[in-house]
Amino acid sequence: MPMKQTGRKVYKSMQGKQVDMDLLRQRNELTPAVGNARVNARGDELGPGGEIIKKREDVLSSYYQNNAPDEVAVKKTQSQSPEKDLTDDWVEPESSDDWVEDEDGNFVQKGE
Repeated sequence: MPMKQTGRKVYKSMQGKQVDMDLLRQRNELTPAVGNARVNARGDELGPGGEIIKKREDVLSSYYQNNAPDEVAVKKTQSQSPEKDLTDDWVEPESSDDWVEDEDGNFVQKGE
């Protein structure tokens, strides 16, 4: 899978030397990675002696084949029932005469 080239990133070290990170990454692409993952910097699986057993593209394609989603999204069509109108189910709340509104707009208990 080719990477998109956005331009070379050239950094300057503290000592003033120029370091081209993309060139450095390309040069060491086939170098085995540090650790016990048995891959190189590119992502290829390595066998004994550092030889490539399975390429990165094969590893990715087998991963996506095994981990594909089981369900497929379904779009809503006109034949499906429309959403229910909630105004038909409206119930008036029970009137509570315990509270009344005073002149200031505050609600107080009846009798106070």
